[in-house]
Amino acid sequence: MPEAALKVILLKHTTNPEETVAMAAKLCYSPSDIEGLRRKIKAGDQKAFVEKLMKMGHMSPVEHASFTFAVEGISRACSHQLVRHRLASYSQQSQRYVSEEAGFDYVIPPSVKNDRELTRYFEDFMSEAQKAYNRIVERLNQMGLEGEAANQDARFVLPNACETKIMVTMNARELLHFFRQRCCL
Repeated sequence: MPEAALKVILLKHTTNPEETVAMAAKLCYSPSDIEGLRRKIKAGDQKAFVEKLMKMGHMSPVEHASFTFAVEGISRACSHQLVRHRLASYSQQSQRYVSEEAGFDYVIPPSVKNDRELTRYFEDFMSEAQKAYNRIVERLNQMGLEGEAANQDARFVLPNACETKIMVTMNARELLHFFRQRCCL
């Protein structure tokens, strides 16, 4: 049951997101056809135009660019804050289908990690939670509940510090909102 390390990987994103955003925005204001817009956009750098859109607050074109991340090493508590952003798609590791009998990793809050005594207390508690989980699974197995059914009920003793893995896809507008709300930008 080691402490989990944060890891974020950009898996996929809209190819040429600035071009995609510029195309969507210019479509709103131009009488030109799609191919005509595409040629104009491909011919130039769209960075300044996209920055102008952002300053104007014209955000709907930004929604056409999307980004998919794989995230590991966050707590269940953190994932519950993340999924409050509903203009996104999520796939989170299940504590029902993935057994924690072999041991779960966990996230130690910085305020706890900065104090040796608190860290020791925290780690002892994680160890006790692991033992309780394993005892519950074992007893449920003896009662005839196995696999997912046992995991489903045993997971109630797992702490919010339990590490989880989650895949997140957000469009660029929601990603900017997420950064403003959660990263203090």
